[in-house]
Amino acid sequence: MYAAGSVRDYPRKRLPVLVSRFEKLLFQLLRGTSDANFAFEDLRAILLHLGFDERTRGSHHIFRRPGIEERITLQRDGKGAKPYQVRQVRTVILRHKLGGEG
Repeated sequence: MYAAGSVRDYPRKRLPVLVSRFEKLLFQLLRGTSDANFAFEDLRAILLHLGFDERTRGSHHIFRRPGIEERITLQRDGKGAKPYQVRQVRTVILRHKLGGEG
């Protein structure tokens, strides 16, 4: 019924994943269920991927993007990002419709 080598031959766990790391992180951010557990480096990677420029002053990482008035300032909280800063990034992404088609 199915040709040899078809998708049916692979165990479910071994199917190729076509979603990029960025897409997974963006989905996690926009879902909003893990603000307290969001890694600082992941949040930083999202902003850089979306075209924000980063400037560092001491422990503050300041992100700006042409055409966007808001300035985003991030600080590490251990390895994580501060939850209110995760919410701030999500708000900017949604307000300016960044990170997706349509």
